[in-house]
Amino acid sequence: MERIECVVIGAGVVGLAVARQLAMSGRDVIVLEAADMIGTETSSRNSEVIHAGIYYPTGSLKARSCVAGKQLLYAYCAAHGVPHARCGKLIVATSAEQIPTLEQIKAKAAANGVTDLTWLDVDQVREMEPEVSCVRALLSPSTGIIDSHSLMLAFQGDAEDHGAMLAFNAPLLRGRVTGAGIELEVGGAAAMTLIADVVINSAGLHAPAVARRLEGLDPRHVPDAYFAKGNYYGLSGARPFRHLVYPVPEPGGLGIHVTIDLGGQVRFGPDVEWIDTINYDVDPKRSEVFYDAVRKYYPALRDGAIEPGYAGIRPKIGPKGAPAADFIVQGPATHGVRGLVNLFAIESPGLTAALALATEVEHALQQDVASQAA
Repeated sequence: MERIECVVIGAGVVGLAVARQLAMSGRDVIVLEAADMIGTETSSRNSEVIHAGIYYPTGSLKARSCVAGKQLLYAYCAAHGVPHARCGKLIVATSAEQIPTLEQIKAKAAANGVTDLTWLDVDQVREMEPEVSCVRALLSPSTGIIDSHSLMLAFQGDAEDHGAMLAFNAPLLRGRVTGAGIELEVGGAAAMTLIADVVINSAGLHAPAVARRLEGLDPRHVPDAYFAKGNYYGLSGARPFRHLVYPVPEPGGLGIHVTIDLGGQVRFGPDVEWIDTINYDVDPKRSEVFYDAVRKYYPALRDGAIEPGYAGIRPKIGPKGAPAADFIVQGPATHGVRGLVNLFAIESPGLTAALALATEVEHALQQDVASQAA
């Protein structure tokens, strides 16, 4: 049995950010990843948006970590050459009845610390996006886009430069809380048993399942897992947008919106589909519901112009119809297991918040050390 100071379970963007943070603080770190490469699930199947922090409940960890993480992320990308762009986002009202909702969005954004939203009239919108039809809009200039894979490679490089090791094809089979640490049985071709002082469960979609494999963790502290698949569809032909375009939010989500990647490819989504098992199939027929929704703000959309793109799955901890859960960084102060931090419900804006969430994990561990010394 090999002893290691820190084990991070999951090599997605948040797991890699955590591994980087721990390694740079001088800890010995190994990252266990069940797949054969980094970021194969949620981290590589999203809209690659750097979110501003507009919509989340004020005071929530989502809001705080998004706003702080956005600033950290832009600075990190500039310093490390990670491809990104502050393209900005338009939130558009297509009827006068929606303008009060835009006013509420602006007020909530300000309460969250996002103070750069500005009003645009029809002429200003038309100058920025000639194809967009609306009666008024808000501009979020600090919303951007990023190459998520390049970001993860940069995090991985930082972690490895400070001594962290990554083990691929290394699923956690089971674990056990002992007086000497947390014992982990790892599968794969190079199966091993580790005893760790610190375990960070950053397994994304599988975080609740990983937590349930830890004997000695009270199952009352482990939420149920639910999967919300977002289907994205590409726009064939012309690339008419230079900014992200979001409609006024609808109950249960942000509506079908326009995102662009760094190459200029336009995508519409997400069409949310609640599923019982993980699959990434995109049904071409589901694009049919997009046309009416998109034409409310992009009336020039041609029939047949939308084609299947990709799907991503959000790691939910509540069923369809339940209020969206806040991010959960669950440390020993909650569950009582020394050295264990579980990350649950890390969905959007997890990519934006990754560096801030890594700091939250570090704080949870520091609180654990302080409580042991008291």
